[in-house]
Amino acid sequence: MSSAEVREDEVDRIIAAWGRARPDLDVSPLAVLSRVSRLDRHLDLARRGAFARHQLEPWEFDVLAALRRAGEPHVLSPGALVTQTMVTSGTMTNRIDRLASRGLVERAPSPDDRRGVLVRLTDDGLARVDAAFSDLLAVEHEVLTVLDPADEPAITDLLRRLVAQFDTLG
Repeated sequence: MSSAEVREDEVDRIIAAWGRARPDLDVSPLAVLSRVSRLDRHLDLARRGAFARHQLEPWEFDVLAALRRAGEPHVLSPGALVTQTMVTSGTMTNRIDRLASRGLVERAPSPDDRRGVLVRLTDDGLARVDAAFSDLLAVEHEVLTVLDPADEPAITDLLRRLVAQFDTLG
């Protein structure tokens, strides 16, 4: 579908309504940010579906994916998992407990710190996160089929610039 084929969407109708209701305000940010917000909701549903097909909740995928990205032997400290998933340490403890009870991760003593613990992805956790990630990528590739592949670098750059103002890593 080309941009010429998309004439008006719900965001255009919302912008027009706000323009009538509040002509004193510049509602132009809605043109971009309301579409980003709507896209996020659609992607969240698609991702939840991809994860559910592998009996995973989104938060479970996030933890397992962080361990998977760590590379062999797929081990991270709880603190590293907190940093990567942006949750509190108490939340992470609860998540590790729940994943361990399902056999997707296991705890091991840290060789560097007698009081420390490491979290390791189990074989079942590895298989589950790999399958869910493959499914997720298939869903996301499908979402992008409406775009010209030549436009993706520009869209990526524009979104990176928007997100950078919130990222603490950059």
